[in-house]
Amino acid sequence: MSRGLFITVEGTDGSGKTTQIKLIEEYLKNKNKEVIITREPGGTKISEKIRELILDTENTEMGIITEMLLYASARAQLVSELIRPSVEAGKIVICDRFVDSSYVYQGFGRGIDLKIISDVNRIAVDGLVPELTLFFDIHPSRALKRRISTTGADRIEKEKMDFHKRVYAGYKKLALLYPDRIRCIDSDRSIEEIFADVKYCIDELI
Repeated sequence: MSRGLFITVEGTDGSGKTTQIKLIEEYLKNKNKEVIITREPGGTKISEKIRELILDTENTEMGIITEMLLYASARAQLVSELIRPSVEAGKIVICDRFVDSSYVYQGFGRGIDLKIISDVNRIAVDGLVPELTLFFDIHPSRALKRRISTTGADRIEKEKMDFHKRVYAGYKKLALLYPDRIRCIDSDRSIEEIFADVKYCIDELI
């Protein structure tokens, strides 16, 4: 049995990730691919419980190291329970967020040393790296307005705009550092225009 593929999707909240993930799933299934869709934090029973802790708007006293470790813990469970077994079984796994989110939100956003985040997550993912990461590129002021108008804001989304701008700058820097893995998709366009670029990246991979 041949190994499957691991694809991650990144971007600030409101960048259109959810819509595009649904389109990717449909596109791949039409090509007779077995697809698993998951998310971070979450994707398993244990990881979803950790997600509730992280995003609860009442947990305003949560320390930044606590937050970083909770994300990594949820990730470790997701990798061991779902992602790695699925990829090894020949399936295509598409994950809404992965380690890049920790670098940009806890690193660039919160100011935690990137080496600390790298060391912690090296343990959490145990060598698992996506074959492709799609970064949906849209300025956070536009993205958040879009998101909050439809779903409201969780604890992370309620951060000040300066925080979200640092996160966005972090994504742009990661894209420059890892051009072979991270593909930037201009998501300040129509759904159809965005997906045309997404399909090109997917077809190139498979």
